[in-house]
Amino acid sequence: MIRLTKLTKKYGTFTAVNSIDLHVPAGELFGFVGPNGAGKTTTLRMIAGILKPTAGTVEIAGIDIAKDPIAAKSKLGFIPDRPFIYEKLTGAEFLRFVAGLYGEQGKEVEHRARELMALFDLEEWRDELVESYSQGMRQKLIVSSAFVHRPQVIVVDEPHVGLDPKSIKILRELFKEYVRRGHTILMSTHTLDAAEALCDRIAIIAGGKIAACGTMDELRAGAENKGGLEEIFMRLTGQTAARDLVDVLDA
Repeated sequence: MIRLTKLTKKYGTFTAVNSIDLHVPAGELFGFVGPNGAGKTTTLRMIAGILKPTAGTVEIAGIDIAKDPIAAKSKLGFIPDRPFIYEKLTGAEFLRFVAGLYGEQGKEVEHRARELMALFDLEEWRDELVESYSQGMRQKLIVSSAFVHRPQVIVVDEPHVGLDPKSIKILRELFKEYVRRGHTILMSTHTLDAAEALCDRIAIIAGGKIAACGTMDELRAGAENKGGLEEIFMRLTGQTAARDLVDVLDA
């Protein structure tokens, strides 16, 4: 459902994403993790068609997004790390607006929007302006908007931002059910325990390149069966280990 081929993004002489090859099939919840500045968000924005690649291709459900962006994007729902919402719309109007962008309207959309808002405890706020929503409520509305047009693929950047524990649990169950029905999710997150618990496969990106990719068993095998995702992540990305902090504090 998502296929990246030699995907590259450069800013002048700096290469943010360096010739990534990646295939995420239908029915998979795929994790995308890496340190700050590794190229995660840049990659997701190219998949969503927000950024134009310097080189390489992005295919959504077999459609090249550069050749037919409208058809490709019609298959996609995108949850960004910093969502933008029109604050002078009500929650219900915003979901209606997003569905309309994908050519959907009518009773089915209204029913779907109500169901999504009820799922995230937003029903009593459906006719209130978004400007009155808290950060967590806005995040839940953005999540709802990604599902309202029934896409085949969801791309999500840091889904847990601003959510309370109940909403996080609901979101995780929604993701699980979505992929169980044969759809696909590509999720970028800094919450490594969530990635380890939820994802069928995980890619670790560092310096714009894929450092490792596979199931947790495959990642452990590559790391000589040492530890969980956090330990593997630290080893592959060269992050500061706890023992190094002792030297820093004692200096």
